[in-house]
Amino acid sequence: MDKDVTVVQTKLIQQPKLDAKDRTLLAILAEDASLSYSELGRQLHLSAPAVHERVKRLKSEGVITGTVARLDSNKIGRPLLAFIHVDTSSWAVTRSILSLKSLSDVEEIHTVAGDSAMLLKVRTQNTQSLEALLEVIHSIDGFTGTRSYIVLTPHLERGPAPLLSK
Repeated sequence: MDKDVTVVQTKLIQQPKLDAKDRTLLAILAEDASLSYSELGRQLHLSAPAVHERVKRLKSEGVITGTVARLDSNKIGRPLLAFIHVDTSSWAVTRSILSLKSLSDVEEIHTVAGDSAMLLKVRTQNTQSLEALLEVIHSIDGFTGTRSYIVLTPHLERGPAPLLSK
C-alpha cells in the first residue's frame, strides 16, 4: 500500500550578507537618501565608487527597495493620521480589502494576528474624510466591523533600523 505523504516545504528567505559598513551606509541613507556618493564615502571612509558599488549591490539584493521623499502630512493637507482595525468574516474578504490600496488616503495595509484581520494606516484631510473612508470599508461584502484610533501626536515614525542592537 502506497502512503500518501504530503511534504510541506517552506522557502527559506536568503538573507543578504551585510557587513558593518553596509549597515552604517543603510542607516545614513535611511536618514538622508539625498547625500552624494562622495559625502557617503567621506562618512564611511570609502571612495565614492566603492559606495556606489555597495548601493548598487544593496539595490540588486532587494535590501534597498526604493528611494522616497518624506512628506509633511500637515503641509500637504492630510493632517489626520489614524489606524483602522478591520474585522472580516473570512480570508477571502480579507483579501478583497487589498483593493483599498488604490485609495490615496490609505498608506499601509497589513494582515495581522489577534483580534482583527487587518490593520490600515491612513492619513486624511479631516474627520469627514475619515468617515467617508470608513463608509467605503463598510460597503465591502463580508466586512464585520472596524475600530479606529486617531493619532493625536506622532512622536516617532521610521522604517526598520539597519544597525543591530547589542
